[in-house]
Order: sequence, then C-alpha cells, then structure tokens
Amino acid sequence: MDRLLAMEMFVRVVETGSFSKAAREFNTTQPTVTKQVAAIESRLKARLLNRNTRGVSLTESGALYYEKCKGIVREAEEADSIVQLRQSQAQGLLRIGTSVAFGRRIVVPQVLEYMARHPQVQVDLSFEDRYVDLVAQGIDVAIRMGKLADSSLGARFLGRNPWVMVAAPSYLKKHGVPKRAQDLSTHVALIYSSVVGDDVWQMHTPKGEPVTVPVSGRLRSNNVSAVLVAARNGLGVAMMPHYVASESLATGKVVQVLADHALAEQEIHAVFPSPKLVPGKVLSLIAFMQGRFAEGWWAH
Repeated sequence: MDRLLAMEMFVRVVETGSFSKAAREFNTTQPTVTKQVAAIESRLKARLLNRNTRGVSLTESGALYYEKCKGIVREAEEADSIVQLRQSQAQGLLRIGTSVAFGRRIVVPQVLEYMARHPQVQVDLSFEDRYVDLVAQGIDVAIRMGKLADSSLGARFLGRNPWVMVAAPSYLKKHGVPKRAQDLSTHVALIYSSVVGDDVWQMHTPKGEPVTVPVSGRLRSNNVSAVLVAARNGLGVAMMPHYVASESLATGKVVQVLADHALAEQEIHAVFPSPKLVPGKVLSLIAFMQGRFAEGWWAH
C-alpha cells in the first residue's frame, strides 16, 4: 500500500464527507478508496471513521490521525512544489562543459551574458577537449562539436561551425598561392592534431567535387591557438575553425587560401544527461544559445 496516497485519500474522505466524492477527485472508484482507508484502520488496529447512510464522521482516534495526516499531506505537496518550481525555472547551480578553444572564445561570453539575465543561476564551467562522461562528471549540459553518436543522452542542435584555410601574406609571397587543392601537397602545413584525419585535408572544389589531399609540415599541435600563431608568423598553411581565425582575417594578419573551395563544417550541439525531465536551468541556457549560431556568427 502507498501510505502517502492512502493518507491523501483519507484526508479527502474526511473533508468531502464522502468516499464517492474522494474517489472522483483521485479518478478512481469508491471501492478503491474504501479499501485504502480500511487498510489504514487494519494496520493501526483502530477505527478512524464512523460510516452511516448520512455519510462519515471521525472517531476520536480518527480526529487525531486526520490532523497529523493533513500536515503530512501539506508538507508533501510543498516538497513537490519546490522541486517542480526549481525544475521549471532557471535557478541553482548549472554545471557546463565545453572544449578549451571554443569555450574560451565563444562559450564564456555567452555564459556571462546568460548569467546577467538569470541572477538566480550559479555556473560551474569546465573546459576539456577529451570526451567527458556527463553523468560521471556531474555535468548538466555540454556544448559539443561534430556528429553525435547514438546514445541515451539528450541533445539540441545549435548551429554549424565552419572551417577556413589561412596563411600569412608573407608565407604566400615566399611560397606562392595555391590555386588547386592538389597544390597543398607541395606546401608546408600547420597541422591541428585534435581532429580525425588531421594530416589529410578534405574539401570540395568549386564544382562540388570531393578532394582529399595528404599534407605534411614541421608543426603539429592539439592547441588551435598555437596553430594560428604559427600561421600568423608565416610558418605555413593552416586549416581551422573560422571563429578562431576571424579576427586575424579581419586585420589582414592572415588571408584565406582556396576561398572558393568548401571545407568541412562541424555541427554544434547542447548535450545533456537525459532527454526526459530536463531541468529548467538547462532548457533556459539552450533557449538562450539557440539563434546565437546563425549564418556568420563566427565573424562577430
């Protein structure tokens, strides 16, 4: 027997003065309510209600039990309300996970703006380029790049992260400007090693034909900022997310290479531990970030 449910039914029988009225409130049958109340009396070995054709009335023991049950039911309702309110609103500690470069350059400014709009939220922001188990690490929501593997995680699509190929004007002046994708095999590549196939660059020609070019160079790094610094210093050609290079492109410290070729794009997702019963604070952050990755977002 569900003791709390039985108490709730008992309280409503007393307050409505009727087993049938209480049954309608709980969307069940009168015999079910009668059975629940009888089970309480059997467990307590005491009669709680006097029953007659005019309705029900409390016994002395029943009156004492009713007052206690009424308080317990009220406390339970308040407990539910607190959780439901917290679930529906943006408040409490929000643990966010993201990669290092994208997190520092893109996620941090957005999270700070989100916090300004939601003063009831506290944020714990973690940076990690490796895969993180959200449940094991206690992460409420992670901002991830690339296609998602099938899993039990919940996810929301946020946008796309385009890539760009760049080099310093000084490098191109010395080594020449690549005209075709195949020309890259004779150039010095600056390799960002945190992506799959880092030394095999893939793209599509202006006609939409896929091209794969093996590249090589003296510098390989898992830090995209280091790759950008090397490119700005004229050490080679680099391929990286557009948002990383946008400021350097705007100032002319690097220029785009093979601009008429289409490079790969990564999907951006907000990922959370379960698609069911998503906390309000997570939904509010996702709603805030959706629309922030429209066309051209990487240039702002």
